[in-house]
Amino acid sequence: MAQSVSHSGAFIITAAPAPVRNTTMRELRGGLSPAEFANVIRRAAREIGEHVSCDARYIGRVEAGEIRCPNYAYERVFRHMWPDRSLEDLGFAPRSAVRRRPAARRSAPSGRTDQPPSRGLLTTLPAPTQLPPPKPDEENDDVHRRTFLTGGPTALATVLGLDGPARAADPRATPAPPAPRKVGAADVQIVEQAVREIRLADDVHGADTLFERAGQSLRTAYVLLNEGDYSGTTERRLQASAGELAISVGWLAHDSNRLGDARSFYAEALATARMADDSALEAHVFCNSAFLARDAGRPREALRAAQAGQSAARHLDSDRLLALLVMREAGAWALLRDRSAFAQQLARARILFERGESEADPEWMSFFGEAELAGLEAQCWAALGDWDRATERARRAITLQEPHFVRNRALYTAELAHDRLGCGDLADAARHGSATVALLDQVRSARIRGMLAGTADGLRNHGSITEVRDFLETYEAAKAA
Repeated sequence: MAQSVSHSGAFIITAAPAPVRNTTMRELRGGLSPAEFANVIRRAAREIGEHVSCDARYIGRVEAGEIRCPNYAYERVFRHMWPDRSLEDLGFAPRSAVRRRPAARRSAPSGRTDQPPSRGLLTTLPAPTQLPPPKPDEENDDVHRRTFLTGGPTALATVLGLDGPARAADPRATPAPPAPRKVGAADVQIVEQAVREIRLADDVHGADTLFERAGQSLRTAYVLLNEGDYSGTTERRLQASAGELAISVGWLAHDSNRLGDARSFYAEALATARMADDSALEAHVFCNSAFLARDAGRPREALRAAQAGQSAARHLDSDRLLALLVMREAGAWALLRDRSAFAQQLARARILFERGESEADPEWMSFFGEAELAGLEAQCWAALGDWDRATERARRAITLQEPHFVRNRALYTAELAHDRLGCGDLADAARHGSATVALLDQVRSARIRGMLAGTADGLRNHGSITEVRDFLETYEAAKAA
C-alpha cells in the first residue's frame, strides 16, 4: 500500500501499482539458473571494484518487477555488463519515476509554511544522523544507495562556506532526509565554489589536510540532488557539480594514498555522469581513474580508462583534454613496457597539446600546462627505465612550474631525485631529496612522501656519501615530525 496526503493534511491509503515483470532481464539470463546469473553479476562487479550481494532471490525480484529501478551499485555493474543499454533498455523504470519525494507539509494557520527560508547549503539541513532501516521493497532508496558515503569524512566547515562551526560526527552516519526545500541557482553556485576552493587548496598544499574535511561537502551536494526540489536546468547543473565534487574528493583520497576510497568516489562520479548523460564529466572521471589505476599498479585498467576517456571526450572540442587523456594512455603503455605503443601515443599527445588552449577546455584542466606535460613524460620514461630522458623531463618540469604551486614543485623534485637514483648518481639524488624535504612543511601529500621514502630506501646503504648522509638525517627528522 502507498500513502498520500490530502488537502486537509490527513493520510490517505492508496493501492501501490502492481509490479510489471521485467522480461528483458529474464531474456538476458538465458539458459542460466538464477543462482548462476547472480554469480555472473557478482563477478562483473568485482571487475570494476564494486561489491553487490546478488543472489538468486535478487534475480527473482528483478524479473518479477519488484525492483523497479536498481540502486547505484547495481546500476554501475549493469552498465559495465551492457554498456550500450540504459536502465530503461534493461527493463527498469526511469529513476525519476521511482525517486522518493518527501511528503508535503501542512500549512500553518496563518497561511505561511513552517519551512524556513534558504540561507545556504546546510542551514536547512539537519546534522547527519543514522537513518532508519530501509523498507524491504525500497531497493531504490536515494539515501541508502549511496553506501560510499557511510564512511564519509568530517565537515569541511566554513572554509568552503558549506557549514557552520565544525562539529564532531559519527563517521559511519548517513545524512537524515531533510525537510522539503527548493534548490535553486544559489545553492548550485555554492557547490561549484566548493569544487574550486578544494582544487585551489590542493594545488598549493596537497591533499592530506583536505580529504578529511571535504567529504561533508560531497555528502551535502548529494543530499540536495536526492532530496531537493528543483527545475530541470538546476538538476543538470547540480548533477555536474556533484560529480565534479566527487572527483575532487576522489583525487584527495588518491593523493593521500587512500586508493580504495578514491576508487569508490570515482565510481560514484561515473554513475552520476552516465545518468546525467554528461560526456565532459565522464571524460574527467576516466582521466582520474586512469591515473589512479597506474599508481595502483594496474596498467591494463589504466589503459582501458584512458581510452574510454578519449571516447567520451571525442566531441568536446578540447584538444588539451584529449592530450591529457592520450598521455594517460601513454603512461599505461610505458608501465606495460611497450615502447612502440608508448612512442605513438606520446607523439599524439604532443601534437594535440601544441594546438593550444580553447574555450572548450574544462575549468579543472588549468593545471595541465608545459610543466605538467613534462612531469608526465618524466614518469613515463622512468617506467621504461630510461633514466637520462626521465631526468631531462623532470628538470624541465621544475623549471617551468610556477613557484606558488608548491605541491607540484615538490612532486617534480621528488621525481627528479628518484630519476637521479635510477641513473646511479647517488649524491645528486640525495641533493634533490633534501630539496623535497625542505618543501614538506608546506605540502601535505602522502603520495609525495611515498616517493621520497622510496628514494631514501634506495640510498640507505650509502651513508658514507656526505650528501646522502645529510639527506637521510633531514628526511628522518621530517618523518619523525
